[in-house]
Amino acid sequence: MTSDTPTNKRIRLRIPKDYHQEPVISRLVSDYNLTVNITAAILGANAVGDGWFDLELKGTEAQIQSGLAYLHDLELQVWDETKASDW
Repeated sequence: MTSDTPTNKRIRLRIPKDYHQEPVISRLVSDYNLTVNITAAILGANAVGDGWFDLELKGTEAQIQSGLAYLHDLELQVWDETKASDW
């Protein structure tokens, strides 16, 4: 597989309430050229508490790794769900 071959990765992302005003998911699209499909989400009423998002990221391996590095730099919790048995 070449580095330009599109690939998918499923992740579960926790976004703390302190980040609710930050366009975290939008930046994955605009800054890292990823296609992001939100497959599930839990966000409390009035955005109280942490948000949990199941995301499917589509892009090249390099784009996906750059996007994951961005999430890591924000110190967000990310679980790799691509190989999870419940998917």
